[in-house]
Amino acid sequence: MKKNTSLTAHGVITVVWILISLYLIFIFAPNELNQGNVYRIIYIHVSSAWSAFLGYFVVFIGSVGYIWRRSQAADDLAYAAAEIGFLFCSCVLITGPLWAKPIWGIWWAWGDWRLTLTLVLWLLFVAYLLLRSFFVNPGQAALLSAVVGIIGFADVPVDYMAIRWWRTQHPQPVIMGGPNSGLPPRMEITLFVTAGAFVCLFFYLLRQRLALGRAQRELQQLGRELAAAEP
Repeated sequence: MKKNTSLTAHGVITVVWILISLYLIFIFAPNELNQGNVYRIIYIHVSSAWSAFLGYFVVFIGSVGYIWRRSQAADDLAYAAAEIGFLFCSCVLITGPLWAKPIWGIWWAWGDWRLTLTLVLWLLFVAYLLLRSFFVNPGQAALLSAVVGIIGFADVPVDYMAIRWWRTQHPQPVIMGGPNSGLPPRMEITLFVTAGAFVCLFFYLLRQRLALGRAQRELQQLGRELAAAEP
């Protein structure tokens, strides 16, 4: 009962936080002088990217826990985070081109390191999830996907630092990138409140997915017990 109450409260907080974020994005935050209203996509884009990075970090932690101790709980955590991280990373790849087309004049720039590395991160999520469904043996699937979860994490810090390390002909917004990379106060407030809402949503979805996984395992166990009890 306490878990259900906690999860419900978490859901209510998430919804309220997202509504506040939408108000800040579309009403509170001022227009950007050069980009106009199009720049508002960035609040969703950047928040999704940070949540995708968080997702793969949780995948990494869960994968390390599984390989180290063969912990079912750690494997469940990594698997759930991979599914949710995939959703956020997909949102990054959708909102990025929606911003790039009116600003750059093109949907995608293949020579841009940040874009390429984000696509690699998305493919790592795909590879992790495909491994979970490809192998019949759950232990083998968990082990191989954990290897992907650990090795693939190297892409996350490199992706984050890409636009700081490599110059590109297509300028991208840099947050906390050093001198002259900050935002006006109202834009900064909007970004961090929205990022917080996305993180809150990430953990709410993670809790829901873990609860669903436990329910599925209990149902399978009940099915095996019923099968064994049949004459």
